[in-house]
Amino acid sequence: MAAPAHGTGGINVHELFLHLAVILFSAKFFGTLFKRLGVPPVLGEVFAGIVLGQSLLGLIPLSEAIKVLAELGVILLLFEVGLEADIHMLMRVGVWSLLVATVGAVLPFAGGFLVSYYLFGLDLVASLFMGGALTATSIGITVRVLTDLGKERERFAQIVLGAAVIDDVLGVIILAALYEFAKTKTVQLDTTLNLVLHIAMFFLIAPFAANLVAKLLSVFAKKAQDLDIIPPTIMGLILMAAYAANKFGSPSILGSFTAGLALSRQFVVPFAAALKLEEQIIKKVEEGIKPLVWVLAPVFFVSVGLALNLKAIDFSSPAFWSFSGALIAVGLVSKVLAGFVAPGSLREKLSVGFSMLPRGEVGLIFAEFGRSFGAINEVEYAVVVFVVAVTTLVAPIVLKLLLGRS
Repeated sequence: MAAPAHGTGGINVHELFLHLAVILFSAKFFGTLFKRLGVPPVLGEVFAGIVLGQSLLGLIPLSEAIKVLAELGVILLLFEVGLEADIHMLMRVGVWSLLVATVGAVLPFAGGFLVSYYLFGLDLVASLFMGGALTATSIGITVRVLTDLGKERERFAQIVLGAAVIDDVLGVIILAALYEFAKTKTVQLDTTLNLVLHIAMFFLIAPFAANLVAKLLSVFAKKAQDLDIIPPTIMGLILMAAYAANKFGSPSILGSFTAGLALSRQFVVPFAAALKLEEQIIKKVEEGIKPLVWVLAPVFFVSVGLALNLKAIDFSSPAFWSFSGALIAVGLVSKVLAGFVAPGSLREKLSVGFSMLPRGEVGLIFAEFGRSFGAINEVEYAVVVFVVAVTTLVAPIVLKLLLGRS
């Protein structure tokens, strides 16, 4: 007898199964097709979402269940990135990452605000939200492109990785500050500083706590003579780290990324070398997590396409094109200029800048937040959606041209 179909995120469970099947088949099909055409496969996966979603066919809604699986996909992707990160390189380029992230947040925010407020006459709150939508970087898309191109271990890529994580944190802080400002019309410095301190505290404590928990789990597994308990327990650790990050006010991906760093081969707790995980434990973690990344990461990239609603855009409006064009120019130039803060050749600087360009789902969160508060109207929302789409789709193509031959 078949189990009853309970609702999940507004749809039937078995419909969800069908939607996930279509998402995975479509992601693989378009990803492979784009790869054969010389375009980064991640663009194919985003394009699959555009085709399946509200922009074109309207076959699959972005339900809450798909959002959860997409979030899980990007959390696991960032855990894997942390697990394979060159920690010593990350530490060496940490200052450069901080500079790139800071410039890459300040310039687009200021540029987006000034263009919206002075050139197009938006009010103060709306202009701040438009600037905020330009600050973010979609770290998941950036990481996937660099991985597909085999460049994730190079110096510029480590700068990008650090900068993108910091950029996400800055995005959360800016969004929280805008939320308070939209409510009270005053700048709440104490609230913002409190959030910054919580995030800093989490980043200092989390790697050591995660490493200690992982070590205890590995000791238990060896005592029980069953290493198969490692993957599910480490999965639990990843979810706990993501939850803790969210509780501290930082992005959940920061939690999974720091958990990955804590379990990586190069992580050593000062004065406690005995806590370093054994190679066979790390290999078991990789064996258990990689298949989940292969399955769930495409759900995340397809969900970026599903979130876009290109039908809502009035492409015949000259005002739309002038406003969008101005913001795209600001968004592109500001992020590329941020790349010039980094050391290295012109190619490396441009690679850093264009790696920071995709806004993806992060920019859409800003736009949705602004619309839900009535800070921006439907036209301004459509402009943000279009700017997010263009910057997300352009960046992987330019990176392929920059790095494909090197």
